[in-house]
Amino acid sequence: MKTKLKKELGCWLQFGIVSVMAVALLAGCATAPNPEPQAQGTSFYPPLPNPPRIQYLKTLTGERDMGAPASDFSKFVLGDETRTLQLKQPYGVGLYGGKLYVVDTSAPGLAVFDLVQQRFEVMTGAPSGRMKRPINITIDSDGTKYVTDTGRDQILVFDRSDRFVQAYGSPGQFKPVDVAIAGDRLYVTDIQHHEVQVLDKHTGKFLFKFGSAGSKQGELFHPTNIAIDTDGDVYVVETSNFRVQRFTAEGRSVRIYGDIGSESGTFSRPKGIALDRNNRIYVGDAAFQNVQIFDREGRLLLFFGQPGGDVEGLNLPTGIKVDYDNVKYFQAYADPKFHVEYLVFVVSQFGPNKVDVFGYGRMNGMDYAADEAAAAKSVTKPVPKGEN
Repeated sequence: MKTKLKKELGCWLQFGIVSVMAVALLAGCATAPNPEPQAQGTSFYPPLPNPPRIQYLKTLTGERDMGAPASDFSKFVLGDETRTLQLKQPYGVGLYGGKLYVVDTSAPGLAVFDLVQQRFEVMTGAPSGRMKRPINITIDSDGTKYVTDTGRDQILVFDRSDRFVQAYGSPGQFKPVDVAIAGDRLYVTDIQHHEVQVLDKHTGKFLFKFGSAGSKQGELFHPTNIAIDTDGDVYVVETSNFRVQRFTAEGRSVRIYGDIGSESGTFSRPKGIALDRNNRIYVGDAAFQNVQIFDREGRLLLFFGQPGGDVEGLNLPTGIKVDYDNVKYFQAYADPKFHVEYLVFVVSQFGPNKVDVFGYGRMNGMDYAADEAAAAKSVTKPVPKGEN
């Protein structure tokens, strides 16, 4: 039954040439985007009068969202000085030093939203670091940026000043989709060989790998996005296995989260993943058009961002980023009674909303203790598998 569902679920699940498969998995199956966004309003999850945890704050699409115009260089790079610069088909997202870096697969390059200076820039990596089909970005604590590029089949490294440094990956080594950092290691999802390769982050030297094609525990099938929790465990999204699998730092499988399905707590086309400081797991699903939040034991806590309501919903969500450092730039968009503890950035590949900004927090005067107790009793899905 599970095999039959896998075959019927999505038009993107085509077995054959790896490069075609990678593009299909990463892009999804999209209809024509809505050219005009709906009026923006206040959205809470769960909705009032329940005590809300998530509030939609703002959408970022391009230079219109910044106070100052883009530089002449950015306009020259994109080839049209009269056009308003905006994201085309974004995927990954990262933050450093008050700047939001959004990977645009169609540009190709990085769109940079400078939250401090209120400017919009474009970063292409030219000349030797020029991007062909960038997918994801991960930024280290010192500002070093690692960009996965499935057009070059490499990881491109840029310094804190956005200067190209070097490229990791030899011909045929991998088709990298995402990178996570733990100490001196880079964990790289390889969609071509259905594995995670671990590299030295300073040199790009191959250290070891784990995973192989399959659906059993410890095996992987088209791994896409990846994240690491506060204990060093590695969480890998398997888009074609419709699940998230957790490994130790050395690659031993610990737990499987979710399965194929159409109910809350299951997955249809999982892609983006992020973890907060409490190791809550945020997983974006490009078919469900939402983000589901799980605790470390696999219990579903909440989902948000689904289409409908008084704002445009997510449309093929991909990259997710949890951020604690830039709340001050977005608190003004929150309800006066809603205190934002941290931000959740969610990237959509299509539709008018390219990067939606949500705030996680609490509404003053509401009883969250009673709400959390009730939620703990009522939520039973999904049932985690494979605990070792």
